[in-house]
Amino acid sequence: MNAVLIALLLLPLLGAALTLAPVFGPDRAVADRRALRLNTVVTGAVLLLAVALAAGFDHDEPARMQATTDVSWIPALHVRLHLGVDGVSLPLVVLTALLTFLCALYSEKRLPDGETVPSAQAFVGLFLLLEVGMLATFAVLDLLLFFLAFEIVLIPMYFLIARWGSGAKVPSANRFILYTLLGSAVMLLGFLLIGSKAGTFDMQALAAAHGSGLSHTTQVIAALAILVGLAVKAPAWPLHSWLPDAHTAAPTVGSVLLAGVLLKMGTYGLVRVLLPVVPDGAATLAPYLGAFAAVGIVYGSLACLALARPGAKGDLKRLIAYSSVGHMGFVLLGIASLTPVGVNGALFANIAHGLITGLLFFVVGALKDRYGTADLDTLAGTTGAALYGRAPRLGVLLAFAAVASLGLPGLAGFWGELLAMFGAFDPAAGLSRPAFVTYMVLAGLGTLLTAAYLLIVVKRVCMGDPEQPAPVAELADLRPYEAVSWTPLAALTLLAGLWPALLLGLSDPAVKHLLGGG
Repeated sequence: MNAVLIALLLLPLLGAALTLAPVFGPDRAVADRRALRLNTVVTGAVLLLAVALAAGFDHDEPARMQATTDVSWIPALHVRLHLGVDGVSLPLVVLTALLTFLCALYSEKRLPDGETVPSAQAFVGLFLLLEVGMLATFAVLDLLLFFLAFEIVLIPMYFLIARWGSGAKVPSANRFILYTLLGSAVMLLGFLLIGSKAGTFDMQALAAAHGSGLSHTTQVIAALAILVGLAVKAPAWPLHSWLPDAHTAAPTVGSVLLAGVLLKMGTYGLVRVLLPVVPDGAATLAPYLGAFAAVGIVYGSLACLALARPGAKGDLKRLIAYSSVGHMGFVLLGIASLTPVGVNGALFANIAHGLITGLLFFVVGALKDRYGTADLDTLAGTTGAALYGRAPRLGVLLAFAAVASLGLPGLAGFWGELLAMFGAFDPAAGLSRPAFVTYMVLAGLGTLLTAAYLLIVVKRVCMGDPEQPAPVAELADLRPYEAVSWTPLAALTLLAGLWPALLLGLSDPAVKHLLGGG
């Protein structure tokens, strides 16, 4: 199985390298079509490898690192090429492979074009390089390699926003790269402090030591640096301000991957590195992380309510971006509880958010393509956009994604938020229960506010009088390539909601292993 994991990382890297070779022909239109087809083939092959990895995974021992490769890479720095997956990382690897494949399929029909837009070859090269970085982040088991993979994704995403985006795309891309690079630099300082004190950067060895050999002061300083760096990517309030601009300007596939995968890299790092490697530091900072998470949940929901009201000129993509701040607040709250229940809820919410928000950004991106804008007031007019009457399939998909996002029981969004609040209700020993119960109450308020703004959006966009004048005379309903790209996300949202044990059975033993240091 280790060969499968290595191939999973090498294949998109080779595909990205191929886009630099003159093999697509001199005619730009033909070359673009061939490059986009290559993108679909490579990401499809990666998805098949991810499915094979999941099929060959020993589900009886999800806490054990599997498909491992461990060879010396830079002996002078004690850096090893150490790869592997367990019950925590495997679902994220499969989610990443799925979303990139669906985005590649979608891009074959909906890649922005024009005189000022670079060629599709450039897009495909950056897209595949982005996939390498995302997959490697969840597969590497060395702190310096984790940092390297964490950084690889930044440059491709920067160019996807700056060159294929819309509106204020360059300033938004600049803010994205500035925030995330500064956060990564702070995180690296924490990694170097741990490596210098422990004598190794190997994440498995550090997790097994569970903080032994690191003084309390060292753990707190390292945990603070790592937490700040990862919180920027999560994003946690108040380090989130790069996110709404980036989502508003990004092309549809950029928004899907940004919300579906890149945000998960931050929260995954907290579970993989912070909790097992510096447990004393994590316990010291957990109350503050919980407080910021609770504020983020309420803040994100209030921001969305403000954008959803008539006359606010709220951009739908911006609204979904702010909703991510709230939803990722639940993930951070679950992690801050330091309990198996809370951390399992956080990991479940990670996957659920990737599926649901990916679907939301696909649908809203399609609406923006049809209307030429994502401005809610323009879409809805005075009576509502009446998607149920004008494009019923689009309306149903948007309503489905919205009710999944608000946490309707039976859909994926419910379980993660519920378990995160359970974790806050009874936090780990040593944490203030009154404080965490307060955070839980604020999170509960956030769920009510989330339901309010999403139902307002559904009312304004899906309902209304289809006979009233609209920004476009004829509104195309769900197209075949859209149905192919989006249906898997809707189906998996339903599956995860009805069968949560599919994910929790994988993550629970691995989480207990990480928290116990065994």
